[in-house]
Amino acid sequence: MSRKILVAYDGSPLSRQAVEEAKKQTTIEVETEVYVIAVARTSGPNTNVALSRSIGNELADHFQPQLEKIKQEFERLNITVLMEVIVGDPNENPGKSICKFAEEQGIDLIIVGSRGLGNVKKIILGSVSNYVVQHSTSPILIMK
Repeated sequence: MSRKILVAYDGSPLSRQAVEEAKKQTTIEVETEVYVIAVARTSGPNTNVALSRSIGNELADHFQPQLEKIKQEFERLNITVLMEVIVGDPNENPGKSICKFAEEQGIDLIIVGSRGLGNVKKIILGSVSNYVVQHSTSPILIMK
């Protein structure tokens, strides 16, 4: 049975650290699958549906070159890696999409970056890593 690691990637330096940590984690177990996902949020509640989908597809396209580079890094190390861009609901915290994906795939470890936002911003914007900590049934490693 293989171990499954999920890396939440958003292009930030801390999500890049999460990718590097996933590489290290693969040396712990012989058979490890790494899932690298990016959650692209479309837009706010006042955007029409067609424009919202268009924005989501544009964001998904934005992540593809970055994810392809990460995929090549893992493949050079002979690590099984699966990449996915999820277009999330603009009215929900991206953490919800991360938790749902983790549950559906039977993920054993989630690695996510913490952006280190100030307390006021965390209250107003919500925190993806905080959402994942509060709602995930999988163990979580937060990169700081």
